Amino acid sequence: MTPIFLADFPTGLVVTIILLFFTILIFLVSRIKKCPSDKIMVVYGKVKNNKDGTSRSADCVHGGTKFIIPVIQAYQFLDLTPMSIPVDLKNALSRQNIRIDVPSRFTVGISTEVGVMQNAAERLLGLGLSEIQELAKDIIFGQLRLIIATMDIEEINTDRDKFLEAVSRNVETELKKIGLRLINVNVTDINDESGYIQALGKEAAAKAINDAKKSVAEKNRDGSIGEANAVRDQRIQVASANSTAITGENESLGLISQSNANRREIEAEALRRAMTTEKIAAAKALEESYIAEQTAEAARAAREKATLEADVIVKTEIDKQKRILEAEAVAEEIRRRAKGEADGIFAKMEAQARGNHEILTKQAEGFADLVKAAGGNPDAAIKMLIADKLEALVRTQVDAIKNLKFDKITVWDGGGKDGTSSTASFASNLMKSIPPMNDLFKMAGMDLPKYLGEDVKPEPEPKPEPKK
Repeated sequence: MTPIFLADFPTGLVVTIILLFFTILIFLVSRIKKCPSDKIMVVYGKVKNNKDGTSRSADCVHGGTKFIIPVIQAYQFLDLTPMSIPVDLKNALSRQNIRIDVPSRFTVGISTEVGVMQNAAERLLGLGLSEIQELAKDIIFGQLRLIIATMDIEEINTDRDKFLEAVSRNVETELKKIGLRLINVNVTDINDESGYIQALGKEAAAKAINDAKKSVAEKNRDGSIGEANAVRDQRIQVASANSTAITGENESLGLISQSNANRREIEAEALRRAMTTEKIAAAKALEESYIAEQTAEAARAAREKATLEADVIVKTEIDKQKRILEAEAVAEEIRRRAKGEADGIFAKMEAQARGNHEILTKQAEGFADLVKAAGGNPDAAIKMLIADKLEALVRTQVDAIKNLKFDKITVWDGGGKDGTSSTASFASNLMKSIPPMNDLFKMAGMDLPKYLGEDVKPEPEPKPEPKK
């Protein structure tokens, strides 16, 4: 089969085909319609049925695009601009059979809800805004009269929310039937021809005034009480704050003092360590200096010793050794001499000790012979020894007063008892101060021999005779 190319056709025919093609393309593109956001595009003519099989008269599109089939379909737009409808309802009969006026304003618009748009397409397509407003006003008037007839004036006047809710519910239900939706309801005022609402207003005003006066009085009372409580609380809080502040200041001062003490302690410790370190370093340096000097002196001494060792130190060492030998000889002589003197003293002391021992031995032997001569009675032997020493004892007593100078003694004689003078009594008492011989023997544990006399016992005084 031989292929066919456009070059095989006449030029005029090719141009005509191209123009026809572009014309059809432009026509098809022009049938694609865009729906603005503030409108509803209603496509009518040959449209698809609903999903449940029921037929529908139009296809509603809100936003987006839609291809309009030529010849069998057409389209129109419904405006979504809200419409404000004044509704001045007069002489509406309430449930109390009192006629009232309810001036209000309703704002309505075409609904974009699925199903409700279908109602709008069927009932409002082709109508102007004024015609739609009149249709909506008639529906609103009827629903307002119906709602007012079921409510009391007090409910309508005082409970506006309940009234508006009932109006919105009933009116919107009816408006959906024609494809509209209620946007807002504004009831401006409610009046009645009998003055009932005005009387209710006066009553409410009077009650409000009384309540306000009561509230003002209560608020004044509460204000006075609150002021007094506030003053009390202020004084308590000020006192508490002052106490807390003083406590805080004291604690802060204590912490500051403690911190200063710690700081001074740390500074003192640091200063002590620094001074100790400095002193240790100085001592170490001084020690190292001393060691260095000592090392230098030792080196210098060693050098000098090496220099003088040949001619001086050797000679000095010889002299030193000689003096040491001489000193050792002298010391040995002194030691031998001291040993001889010590031996002589020891011999002398030993001879004295032997002499004392010999004397004591002889005395013991003599005392033993004396005891034997006394018949073995030690007391008798001791008495014999004392009797042998009696002359010396008496001499010692006499020597005690023999050197007294009576010419140096002055006696004031004022007379005495029994015809004796004080001078005589003094001399007699002086002689009595010498121990009697019998007392002397008794102190020695002996009795005076009978040939020397006996003690004379005083005669007992005669007893007085009893009185008759």
